Amino acid sequence: MFRWYQASLSRRPVLTQVITTAFLFGAGDITAQQAVDRRGVTNHDIPRTLRMTAWGGCFFGPVAVQWYKLLGRISFPGHPNRELLTRVAADQILFTPVNLLCFFTGMTLLEGGNPKEKLEKSYFTTLRNNWMLWPTVQLVNFKFVPLEHRLLVVNVISLAK
Repeated sequence: MFRWYQASLSRRPVLTQVITTAFLFGAGDITAQQAVDRRGVTNHDIPRTLRMTAWGGCFFGPVAVQWYKLLGRISFPGHPNRELLTRVAADQILFTPVNLLCFFTGMTLLEGGNPKEKLEKSYFTTLRNNWMLWPTVQLVNFKFVPLEHRLLVVNVISLAK
């Protein structure tokens, strides 16, 4: 399977990463509803899973692919640690707050809710919790994982947490 994925990345890197992201966002929502919330098949919120899948494939995946390419261009010749820390800082200070804002706003609108209320209730708590895990994950990701696999790492860690 890894060989097939590598071949797909070589042929169509953006499309492969976007489809993978959509699939894993959907799988993550199914896992959350069934393993965490224990809704059971009859109470599964299919529209929610479809919204998450669409969000992963239509927004987060395409944006994240381009973001990681941009971060990959950060260069301080002779200063690899500065490069690494700059990438992590940019990811956590620039991308993450905007991504969370878009996620909460977009998903709440798709659900027919009030984004302002959702942001007031969840945004800062989620951002703070994010900063307890993701800087370390991204430090390892940017240090050891090739560019074309970084989004996959983020998606798999998101699925696991």
